[in-house]
Amino acid sequence: MDLKLSPFPTLEKQMPIEHGRFEAYVDNGGTVLAVGGPDYCVIAGDTRMSDGGYGIQTRKYTKIFQLTDKCVLATSGMQADTLALQKRLKTMLSHYQKEHGKPMSTPAIAQFLSNTLYYKRFFPYYTFNIVAGIDEKGEGCAWTYDAVGSHERVKYASQGSGNQLVIPLLDNQVAKFNQQIIAGGNVTSQQAVSFVKDAITSAGERDIYTGDYADIVVVDKDGVHWEKFELKLD
Repeated sequence: MDLKLSPFPTLEKQMPIEHGRFEAYVDNGGTVLAVGGPDYCVIAGDTRMSDGGYGIQTRKYTKIFQLTDKCVLATSGMQADTLALQKRLKTMLSHYQKEHGKPMSTPAIAQFLSNTLYYKRFFPYYTFNIVAGIDEKGEGCAWTYDAVGSHERVKYASQGSGNQLVIPLLDNQVAKFNQQIIAGGNVTSQQAVSFVKDAITSAGERDIYTGDYADIVVVDKDGVHWEKFELKLD
């Protein structure tokens, strides 16, 4: 007896089809770092913005944003979220300035950023931040964050795709870990700038998402000073 086959396939015979998946986040790469001293803080960030793969969107995107005359924000991660976070911070700092007649202090900015990131914890800003500058006593300070606002005040910090390459160098040159002979005295701002340049150059040599140029920023009692430093362009 002949069996008739239905022209319509049954649900059991259909193969699952995976459609294009929506990705809410993309990591645009790059490396930022900061080193605090007795009366200064040195911050650096490269200017390459990648598309999450091997493509380069731009070679001139700064990852360091000046918030006050004593504080800057260094951010790696998703560029769109970075700009949204920076805009929110600047708006609130402007309101604070008008209400209190003075700029917000660097430690207060660090706490405010933590609150802002925690408020967005269920759909967080895909950013990895460092708040750096000098506090009310004129001492260099830096805070490092995770994506949902957990933060810690540290002597030096690094975030981004080259973080694992930078931290060992800073451990050795700034914290003097694993050294038998340690010279006395504080590290000067010029020495810290040299360490920072070496660290971000090292990251640029080994991390494809770090490169092109680096913004070197020194924050001290005289304000915020910028310098452009050339890295590898390939």
